[in-house]
Amino acid sequence: MKKTMSCEEILNLFAQKLKVCGHPMRLQLLIAIAQGESSCVTELWRCLGQSQPVVSQHLAVLKDQNIVDSKIEKNKRIYTIVDPFIREIISLMLKDELLKDKELPGSKIPCNEK
Repeated sequence: MKKTMSCEEILNLFAQKLKVCGHPMRLQLLIAIAQGESSCVTELWRCLGQSQPVVSQHLAVLKDQNIVDSKIEKNKRIYTIVDPFIREIISLMLKDELLKDKELPGSKIPCNEK
């Protein structure tokens, strides 16, 4: 029998997801992953101008919270956003006028969908 979550439990779950994704570096990673420009860890740390350990650590937090997942294609680990709630939030952010014609800090990745 499947347990039904209370409203409070659901709100706590959403709050935890938002807290995890609220870090600026994690938001940058999620935007880059959502755009599909650079979804392997090597490309992510290069395009964001961060060290590989820093990017890997943030990706591990996102993966631990089931927000992103990865699969291996040839010799690369490719990341995707698997949480529909977070995927929708990132999509809405990318459409927001505030990000129009802006680039992610330290990168050449535009923040708006093409």
